[in-house]
Amino acid sequence: MIAGLDGLRFQHWRTRLRDDGVLVLAFDRADASVNTFAQDVLIELDGLLERLAMDPPKGLVLVSAKDKGFIAGADIKEFASFGEKGTVGDAIHRGQQVFQRLSELPCPTVAAIHGFCMGGGTEIALACDQRVASNDPSTRIGLPEVKLGIYPGWGGSVRLPRLVGAPAAFDMMLTGRTLSASAARAIGLVDKVVDAPLIEDEAAKRALRGGVRPLRQRALGWITNTWPVRQALAPILARQVARKARKDHYPAPYALINTWKRAGGGIQTLLAAERKSVVKLAGTATARNLIRVFFLQERLKAQGSQAHRIARVHVVGAGVMGGDIAAWSAYKGFEVTLQDREQRFIDGALARGRAMFDKKVKDDARREQTHARLRGDLAGDGVAEADLVIEAIIENPEAKRDLYATVEPRLKPDALLTTNTSSIPLSELCEQLQHPARFGGLHYFNPVALMPLVEIIHHDRLADETQQRLAAFCKAIGKLPVPVAGTPGFLVNRVLFPYMLEAATAYAEGIPGPAIDKAAVKFGMPMGPIELIDTVGLDVAAGVGAELAPFLGLEVPASLGSVEPGKRGKKDGQGLYRWSEGKPVKPELPKDYKAPADLEHRLVLPLLNEAVACLHDGVVADADMLDAGVIFGTGFAPFRGGPIQYVRDAGPEALLEKLKALQAAHGARFAPRPGWDNPALRA
Repeated sequence: MIAGLDGLRFQHWRTRLRDDGVLVLAFDRADASVNTFAQDVLIELDGLLERLAMDPPKGLVLVSAKDKGFIAGADIKEFASFGEKGTVGDAIHRGQQVFQRLSELPCPTVAAIHGFCMGGGTEIALACDQRVASNDPSTRIGLPEVKLGIYPGWGGSVRLPRLVGAPAAFDMMLTGRTLSASAARAIGLVDKVVDAPLIEDEAAKRALRGGVRPLRQRALGWITNTWPVRQALAPILARQVARKARKDHYPAPYALINTWKRAGGGIQTLLAAERKSVVKLAGTATARNLIRVFFLQERLKAQGSQAHRIARVHVVGAGVMGGDIAAWSAYKGFEVTLQDREQRFIDGALARGRAMFDKKVKDDARREQTHARLRGDLAGDGVAEADLVIEAIIENPEAKRDLYATVEPRLKPDALLTTNTSSIPLSELCEQLQHPARFGGLHYFNPVALMPLVEIIHHDRLADETQQRLAAFCKAIGKLPVPVAGTPGFLVNRVLFPYMLEAATAYAEGIPGPAIDKAAVKFGMPMGPIELIDTVGLDVAAGVGAELAPFLGLEVPASLGSVEPGKRGKKDGQGLYRWSEGKPVKPELPKDYKAPADLEHRLVLPLLNEAVACLHDGVVADADMLDAGVIFGTGFAPFRGGPIQYVRDAGPEALLEKLKALQAAHGARFAPRPGWDNPALRA
C-alpha cells in the first residue's frame, strides 16, 4: 500500500520510497527559492501525514528539495497578515497539530538537516524522533522567534526543553542565536553529524534501527522540567533576561519563561498554554514593530543584485576605522592592502585584525589564509591593483582632496574610489576629480565588526552603476547598505547629533551622566548618550559637531567644544566617564536624586525632530529607508519600529505639542523642524 505514495508530487511536497523501505518526504515549496511554512503548505502536509498514519512505511526521512537550506521557518509575510485579520490563533493551532501528527506517526521519523534550519524548520525537526545534520558551515539551527517579539509556537517551546534540558533550551530560545551542527550535537539537539552527501543514507539507517537517547540526556531533560526545578530556575532566567531587556520593551522572553514555569500536564495542555501565550504576544506593538524591522532588513538585503566586480581592496588610513574596515574586508574574503603615512600605524591595525581573525576563524588553515589576505602597504603600491579604494583619513576636506589627487591617476579604468567620511558633503570632495561618476561614500560605523549598516553616500554626478556595485560589495561583506544623500551628516549622524548634543548640554547643566544614560535606556536605546559620546570619542564627536552644528543651527556646549589631550573617552580610558577594561565606571547616583521630569523628552525629541526633517529633505528614499538606517546605524529601539514609526504610533500632533513645550522651557533648539505636515507621518 505504501508504494502508492512513491514518486508522488504534490504542490509543495514530493515523496520517494527507497529500496530499504524508508520513505523520503521532500519539502519543495512551489514558486519559492527557499522553504517556508505557509498555511497551504501545512494543510497539504497534514493530508499526507494522515495517509502515512494509516499505512506507515518502515521509516520516514524529512529532507529539503531546495538547493539552499532546510527550512527558513514560517512565512513571515503571511503571519503578519494573520495579525491584521485576527487569525493568529488558528494559524498557530494548525501548525501545532500538524507537527503533533508527525510526532505520533507509528513509524520512526528522522529529520535530515542541511543548511539553515530556523524557527518552524527547527520545530518540525523537533517533532521527529531523531535529527541528523550535515557538517557543512551553512548548517545553522535556531529558534529566532524572540527577535520577532514572540517565541516558538508550533510546539518548539514545549519539546526543546524536554529534549536538551531547560538550561540549553532557554539559551537558544531567549537569545535567538543559532548553532552549528556540532554545537547542536553537543547539547543533544542533533543525534548525528555527517558529511552532506551522506545525510540521507545516515538518516534512513537511523530510521530503520531506531535510537535511544543517552541516559544522561534523558535524565537532564526530565529533571530540569520537573515542577520544583521550574519554580527555582524560572526566576534565575528572568533575572538574566532583565540585564539585557526590559519587560515593558520586550515581553516575549518573560512570557516564555512564565508559561514554562506554570504549565503542566499532557502534550495538548502544554501546546494550548504555548498557543495562548504566543497569540497574546503576536498582538503587541512590540511584535508588530519587530516584524516590521524584519521586513526593513530584508529590503536592505535585497539591494546590490548587480555583480560588484571587486576582488582587491585598498584602504588608506590605518586608524581604528580604516584598520577595522580593512580587516573586515579580508575576513570576508577580499584581498586587502592597508596604507598609512607611518608603518607603526599599519602595524597596530594589522595586530588588531589578526586578533579578530584568531577569535572568529576557528579552522587553522582558514585562519592563515585570512591573515594572508590582509597586508600592510606603506608605499601605497596596492592602489594600482585595487578594484576599490576606501579613504579613511582625518575629517579634513583639504587633506582628502590632496590624497585623491595622488590616488586617482593611478587607478584602474573601472576601479571605484570611496570615502569613509562621517559628515563632509561629497560635493565638496569630488570637485577636482577627473572621474566623479566612480566616486562615492562608504560610511561605516564603529565598531565595524558589530555594526551592520553602511551608508552609501551619493552626489549629483555619481553613476548608478557605481552605486549598484557599492551596494553589492556591502552585501558581499555582510553589511546592510542604505543609499543616502551627500548632505552634511548624511542620515545617521545628522539624526544622532541633536540627541547627543542635547545629552552633552544636559551634562553641562549639571545633570549627572548616569541619570542621562538611564533616561535614554528607559526609552529603549541600547546605551546612554553620555556613554555613546565616550565610546565614539569626544574628539570625533567634536569634529562632527563642527561640521553639523552650523548646518543645523545648533550650538555646541563647552563639554564638546574643546577636548583635552588624553581625555577623548574610551580609547584613552578617560572622558566624560572613567573607563576600565573597556567598560565605563559610572558614579553612583544619590539615593534621593530625581532626574528632571522632561529629561527623556529632551533627549528623544531632538532625534525625532531631525528624522522628520531628513524625510522632508529627501535624505533617503522614503520613511522605511529612514527607519531602517536609524535602527541599524544607531540601535534606535527596534521594538518601537524606527523614529518615523514611533512618530506615527505616538501621534505627530502630540509630539509637536511636546516639542513646543520644550521650546518654551529650554529654547529655540527645540523648534519644530520642517516636515511635520508630511502625510507619511500619518500613514
